[in-house]
Amino acid sequence: MSKFGDLGNFLVLCILLGIASSSHGQLQLNFYAKSCPQAEKIIQDYVQKQIPNAPSLAAALLRLHFHDCFVRGCDGSVLLNFTSSTKNQTEKVAVPNQTLRGFSFIDGVKKALEAECPGVVSCADIVALVARDSVVVTGGPYWKVPTGRRDGRISNASEALANIPPPTSNFSSLQTSFASKGLDLKDLVLLSGAHTIGVSHCPSFSSRLYNFTGVWGKKDPSLDTEYASNLKMKKCKSINDNTTIVEMDPGSSSKFDLSYFQLVLKRKGLFQSDAALTTSATTKSFINELVKGSLKQFYAEFGVAMEKMGKIEVKTGSAGEIRKHCAAVNT
Repeated sequence: MSKFGDLGNFLVLCILLGIASSSHGQLQLNFYAKSCPQAEKIIQDYVQKQIPNAPSLAAALLRLHFHDCFVRGCDGSVLLNFTSSTKNQTEKVAVPNQTLRGFSFIDGVKKALEAECPGVVSCADIVALVARDSVVVTGGPYWKVPTGRRDGRISNASEALANIPPPTSNFSSLQTSFASKGLDLKDLVLLSGAHTIGVSHCPSFSSRLYNFTGVWGKKDPSLDTEYASNLKMKKCKSINDNTTIVEMDPGSSSKFDLSYFQLVLKRKGLFQSDAALTTSATTKSFINELVKGSLKQFYAEFGVAMEKMGKIEVKTGSAGEIRKHCAAVNT
């Protein structure tokens, strides 16, 4: 190829990178200052009124944000309902999302916003702001949430299954998954810290108790023996238990603190993905630094990671749409 061809390709690449970076840069703090000045206050007021009555929803809404961003970016695609076509089941029905909660909460926020300024605030922004505000209300960290996301029109169950890292992930798969979203190993550790609040269902980890690596009766050697026995005797008494819920951070699951990381170092992380964080010298070092540091520092660093995650592959400008109803694309 001639040098002019190389130059042309280089210019095209620069233009494409410019488009990508400008799209990313269109998120801004107080995006709705003119179009819907009360938007963020309406969301905050709704959260402050509802979450104290159901504090466990804070963890669920934070998880909803994570699952949204890891599939097609933070575009509200996880909110779209099951369609009649079996060829296009939405993200909601994918295995990783079958235990998601908070959809009706998002709908309630959207209804309040539509009453104030119809067709202005995206469902994707609602998910991002609600995640932050609900964590703050329960005493957790605050982080900046630039807005201006637009809603996607595509939602595929197969993509959710392929992109959301399962709780059985090893370190290599976690590193690959996060790197594909522009997140590094420090982000991986910090975002895993969200496991300090909330609960999980037995199927997410019961193989560690009963048939690790497919061998019946074998326990995951990376799981503390006493903790494993306690889970089997008092919680997940059968590998077929699909209903029992277990605290991800036992004894501290309602507090956004450093307890989760302390437990991980003691081999008491609930998931294989938690234990995986100690198999890398780099991530284990990050955990040790957090445990030795202050809660204030953890909050600050967690906030930076959350802001970074909230910018994954966002749709801005004229991309996507502003849905009238979060569970359905506009007709």
